[in-house]
Amino acid sequence: MEKIRISKIDNVTLLRQGVRIEGILHLTSHHLIFTYTQASEPQNPTSKVRSREIWITYPMISFCTYRPAPPASHQAPVIRLRCRDFTFVALHFLAETQARDVYDTIKSLTCKLGKIDKLYAFSYRAQGPEKELNSWDIYDAKRELKRLGISEKDTEKGWRITSINWDYQYSPTYPSILAVPSSISDNTLNYAGKYRSRIRIPALTYLHPVNNCSITRSSQPLVGVRNNRSVQDEKLVAAIFSSSKTTRASLESSASTPKESPTPNRSSTSLPSTSAEGSFVDTEAAEDEAIARISQDATGARVYGAQQSNLIVDARPTVNAYAQQAVGAGSENMDNYKFATKAYLGIDNIHVMRDSLNKVIDALKDSDITPLPPNREQLAKSGWLKHISNMLDGASLIARQVGIHHSHVLIHCSDGWDRTSQLSALSQLCLDPYYRTIEGFIVLVEKDWLSFGHMFRHRSGFLSSEKWFEVENERIGGNRNSSNGVGFGTGGGSGNAFENALLSAKGFFNKKNGSRESLVDSDGEVRLLDSSPPAKRSSAKIKVTADDHTATKVKETSPVFHQFLDAVYQMLYQHPTRFEFNERFLRRLLYQLYSCQYGTFLYDNEKQRVDADVKRKTRSVWDYFLSRKDQFKNPKYDPTIDDNVKGQERLLFPRTSEIRWWAEIFGRTDSEMNGPVSTFEVTRANGVGESTLEGLETSEQSIGEGVRSETEAELPKPLEQPSSSGILNKGTSGLSAGLAAMGFGGSGSPPKSRSRSPQPNAFGMEVEMR
Repeated sequence: MEKIRISKIDNVTLLRQGVRIEGILHLTSHHLIFTYTQASEPQNPTSKVRSREIWITYPMISFCTYRPAPPASHQAPVIRLRCRDFTFVALHFLAETQARDVYDTIKSLTCKLGKIDKLYAFSYRAQGPEKELNSWDIYDAKRELKRLGISEKDTEKGWRITSINWDYQYSPTYPSILAVPSSISDNTLNYAGKYRSRIRIPALTYLHPVNNCSITRSSQPLVGVRNNRSVQDEKLVAAIFSSSKTTRASLESSASTPKESPTPNRSSTSLPSTSAEGSFVDTEAAEDEAIARISQDATGARVYGAQQSNLIVDARPTVNAYAQQAVGAGSENMDNYKFATKAYLGIDNIHVMRDSLNKVIDALKDSDITPLPPNREQLAKSGWLKHISNMLDGASLIARQVGIHHSHVLIHCSDGWDRTSQLSALSQLCLDPYYRTIEGFIVLVEKDWLSFGHMFRHRSGFLSSEKWFEVENERIGGNRNSSNGVGFGTGGGSGNAFENALLSAKGFFNKKNGSRESLVDSDGEVRLLDSSPPAKRSSAKIKVTADDHTATKVKETSPVFHQFLDAVYQMLYQHPTRFEFNERFLRRLLYQLYSCQYGTFLYDNEKQRVDADVKRKTRSVWDYFLSRKDQFKNPKYDPTIDDNVKGQERLLFPRTSEIRWWAEIFGRTDSEMNGPVSTFEVTRANGVGESTLEGLETSEQSIGEGVRSETEAELPKPLEQPSSSGILNKGTSGLSAGLAAMGFGGSGSPPKSRSRSPQPNAFGMEVEMR
């Protein structure tokens, strides 16, 4: 209570969208509460006068401005609040001392808590039907894997459940339960982990129930300027991409085949850990046979998968990936992954996204004092819709590869917890109707966001920052709005892409920093390429805990989960009968993320939640939704699945040219945000609906190199003769054909081509279409 300098203030005037309300302001330990009396309705004078309340939790406050009013000014002192749910209010006081005490109290209770366990979630007590629920166990990793056809005893689908991370010592930011190819041993995983940032190895997140093709996710490889490679990582990815064979007996039948080395034609630096291969057990021999078989498939007849175009998706712009390579990380050298094609999606990093949302806030920032609509020109310039469009376009690409082209996809960005989570979850929404139910969506968020370690604490800034509080006459010159977004700090700026990419990677050589792009704190330690095997390392070096005493790092905040929910809204709006939940469900989920009323989102990964004992000390956010389930059901929902009836197919894909503003989340009407000026020309000018694909790369050829063609041209049709390797092959025409066949483009010219092979032959890629 020592932080509360004043708890009740009478005669306060609240302004919201230009409407003035007189009432009483209460300040409690966790809430700002404004109570007022609503007058009787003019059409019904006999109606009772009602008392109303506006509740704001302190973590919901994203920016607070205090404007003192000296006596000579004859003005009332004002506190203006911007909230993360896009509520904008202004509080006018009669006395200067009252206003100052309120400002100091709000600041103290918002950004001077010091520890996560001081937040409201640790003192909240559920009431009513919510009290009877316990939703912490609604997601069970083994149960979800079993639904996908994977169990601890049954490995017929080519996958197994490993306990290598049961105590989170192997990879502190990964879930304790991981699914990996059954032909890959834990010994190989130990060495493969050294080649991936934060030891976030390629691991299964989704398995298609019909064709057994997978979506796996990981972090970036540690390639570096020396072109480092890991034979174990190559084995792991190869095993993933060959896991959909119709029978696993093919591994045993190939035992008599001489073992072939996966070493590429071009020499490259190998990891020092390869010297331990001599101690591998028989499982490792089977892995080598699997690699050899993939090599043979390139020249021999393929029984299954000849139409596959297995894909490694690097979500980053190519320039970001190249910048990461300059500081020791990077992207896969496709000479070592000849069984796959790599696609760069060009989705910008957290700094650009934070800057984009700040520009949206700029267009809405006077919503407390004026009822005027937002500045539509500023909204268009923010680039927000373009980013949502790019995300959905990338998810569509992944879903088509798995669901239509019967191929495997490995997704990663830098550390594999931001853009990777967005793409993975959205593509599964496209593929699986289960995730479009209320229960399934909860499982999806738990699996791909919470369990796989999206950094909710870092990205959301629950402990706030003093940079988000200002007194007007104490402000030092500069751009007022440079750090005032919705709790998302300074904009990263997208004016110089290469400079932005280099800045995002600058912390690599700090040995206490395991991140390669966005994380600049000391949550972990860099995984050096010459470090000792995981079994011999001190656990203190890899221990990652939530440093509750560390203030919010403004430059690490970003609306990553908000963007995901916005993308889900777009799919719900375009396919209103395919989702069991409604728009309000998504809106309230974003609100509960920032309210800090529940413990679900307070930490960065599964290990931190276990260490903090959140299941015992806090309530699950899903208690809130499941106890009010009827409020969040979509009355238009049709659960029928029939691929022969239009509108009832199992698969669904977003139409990126129809992306719109989610008006409700910004507290505006649809006409204010999506008025008649939203023409096709304006949409195209802002990049909405354009392909997010920046380039493709195989062991034979690269196209794009980060340059996206602006002219429109019809892509050549794929040739009938299939590629001998089953992936994009040599020659510009063949690559263009592959682009068209894989659904990468169609409205724009293919990226520019740079041949990596002297062979002139060009073949299209044959794929299975439905």
